[in-house]
Amino acid sequence: MIDSIILFPYWITLKLRHLLFDLGIRKSNQADVPTICVGNVTVGGTGKTPHTEMILKLLLEESIWKDEHIAVLSRGYKRSTRWFQQVIADGCAKDYGDEPLQIKRKFPQVTVAVDKSRVRGCRFLSDRQKLISLKKSKKCKDGNYPDASLIVLDDAFQYRKLKADLSIVLIDSSRPVFKDHLLPVGSLRDLPERVRKADVVIVTKCPRLMNAWEKYNWAEALGLSGYDSEHCTGKLSDGKVQHLFFTSITYDSPLPVFPQGDSRYLYAKRLVLFSGIANDKPLVNYLCDKYKIVGHFKYGDHHSFTKGDIAEISAAAKAYPTSVVMTTEKDSQRLRDVRYLDEDLKTRIFYVPIKAQFTSEREKEIFLEILDGLKSSR
Repeated sequence: MIDSIILFPYWITLKLRHLLFDLGIRKSNQADVPTICVGNVTVGGTGKTPHTEMILKLLLEESIWKDEHIAVLSRGYKRSTRWFQQVIADGCAKDYGDEPLQIKRKFPQVTVAVDKSRVRGCRFLSDRQKLISLKKSKKCKDGNYPDASLIVLDDAFQYRKLKADLSIVLIDSSRPVFKDHLLPVGSLRDLPERVRKADVVIVTKCPRLMNAWEKYNWAEALGLSGYDSEHCTGKLSDGKVQHLFFTSITYDSPLPVFPQGDSRYLYAKRLVLFSGIANDKPLVNYLCDKYKIVGHFKYGDHHSFTKGDIAEISAAAKAYPTSVVMTTEKDSQRLRDVRYLDEDLKTRIFYVPIKAQFTSEREKEIFLEILDGLKSSR
């Protein structure tokens, strides 16, 4: 009611936009190779990057996909470059965006590219010849990559010009879409009913030990009847069968951001934390079990660290000379581009690797079956 009345201009704009695509008035394209879309309907914080990495890890471990060429395509949020670009592991976050660079560094064998036009990006990734045959190809700093057999689309659920073979929508368990509102009142950037258009819904950041009753309640709240935990499926009111999974976030041992990082600081009792992500509460809760947080600096998502930011972080670190300085894995990508970090601070800065995992082995098995099914979908 709030969305359709108070936020009517935004609400009706979204309604009309989706209607035009649903009626075929505006065209949706399909890539030449199978595609997986990982997205959400909210503004950040659902764990798209950890889930993209989880999917890549599963694909690379599967015998049916491990010898294929897999690619990731992202918009490259806040990057300074234009057009289609292949992400290089030793490049800068400002050129590609922090998330694509993080993925490339963790999966060097995967082709990672950025392009505002997902249709064009998929065309180039699936057939490199289509890139190098253009005069504009010189705009791409590195056009040397193998043709992709499968493309994972990062944050492309709202990109209706491209229809994915498998669409996955993530929902933060602490921010249910059915209790949220459109921007700026809430955190929804798209209509909550759009979740029903996804092939797969993953409720993220769940407790590791999530019982069947909690999962059933989620299915019911999302409009899924007859939820079958054995097959991870339920049925929507229009008869469509939708898969529903649940994942939790786990953190690995902290790693140094810079080569000169001194691991002895990890044994400190005090910690200075800074982050530029949508929601750092899970990380704060994790670190509180081991450290006393004596300084906490929270910046906006994808924040570019300024001299002033580094100065206040450095001041807090100097106030507690034996403390460790910690940040997120995503922030570490941008931090490596910062030139005004003193050597002492570099020895003390660590990041916490993050990963997503299913709450049960059965869910993982069913999800793998879905991924394997893409092989024969074309």
